[in-house]
Amino acid sequence: MNTKISLEKPMVEIIEKVENGQRLTKEDGIYLYQSSDLLTIGQLADKVNFKKNNNLVYFIQNMTLYFTNVCEAKCAFCNFKKEPGEQGAYTLSGEEMVEYVNQNFNPQIREFHITGGHNPNVPFSYYVECIKSLKKAFPGVSIKAHTAAEIEFFSRLSGLSYASVLKTLMEAGLDTLTGGGAEILSERYRKKMGVGKATTEQWLEIQEVAHNIGLRTHATMLYGSIETIEERIEHMIQLRELQDKTNGFYVFIPLAVQPKSTKAGIKRRTSAIEDLKTIAISRLMLDNFKHIKAYFINIGTQLAQLSLTFGASDVHGTLVQERISHAAGALTPAGLTRDELIHLVKGANRTPVERDTFYNEITRF
Repeated sequence: MNTKISLEKPMVEIIEKVENGQRLTKEDGIYLYQSSDLLTIGQLADKVNFKKNNNLVYFIQNMTLYFTNVCEAKCAFCNFKKEPGEQGAYTLSGEEMVEYVNQNFNPQIREFHITGGHNPNVPFSYYVECIKSLKKAFPGVSIKAHTAAEIEFFSRLSGLSYASVLKTLMEAGLDTLTGGGAEILSERYRKKMGVGKATTEQWLEIQEVAHNIGLRTHATMLYGSIETIEERIEHMIQLRELQDKTNGFYVFIPLAVQPKSTKAGIKRRTSAIEDLKTIAISRLMLDNFKHIKAYFINIGTQLAQLSLTFGASDVHGTLVQERISHAAGALTPAGLTRDELIHLVKGANRTPVERDTFYNEITRF
């Protein structure tokens, strides 16, 4: 790393820390966000990523599924949820979802990525049977389903403990939790944004419970609204501390918040600089995470490609048809083919690796 005299002293100190394997502090993370030296931050993150993953970039052939968009929560950033009886509201049975999958399935799909609303009008057994139906119809496909916030909701709905909810879902066929529901792990933010679901403490507790019973999971951060830089860094540090205890997270996924309309101007969207900086800083702060994901649904395909030189080592998957970010105003493709993902990664001079849900290598291209 170039440590010429033109670099500010704090940046030189951060570079030395990273190169000596020392952990960055909250103050380091805040400084990086405030710095205008994007290229140095990107180079440093790229170097860290190369040590962890060489030049490999991972993706999966997956399919997003949404059993219900009816939700009791009223989060300010969401445009996906519907009230019961509202036009466009739906709740699909397991059989209906299997029929939908059969119409859109290809034999290369390795994972169902399932999220949805917190629908209080159906019992917990409904959610269990939905997973059972999918697993029975497609036994070779991994099921990545439900956020920690949904697990908290299921616990209230059923009266079961978090561990019992998770074990019941695992017996039905659950292989891993999705990373959503974290938003920003700050109670100030959650109160201001009306995050009517799991608290910071509950979200982290559920992740720890999952890890302790052998269920590895994912973690997100929804940035770009009212949170402060300090809150973003504190979010990362809380995840880092839990990862120290459990080593249960596969990947960290920074998610750029989407406006509620596709017609929203650029002032309502995160900037390219902010997106790249967030990916790079995530890579530097989360030293105990193997992977940082570039989510093309929220930042676009070209910026996702560029982020592969800013610390990202995963470009998610084919998705088939993403709905939540697009309901909020995302302008990106709702899915990509395997060939498109390979092209994207090779265009960054990296080696594409098709993986399974558990980051086992399937094919290297």
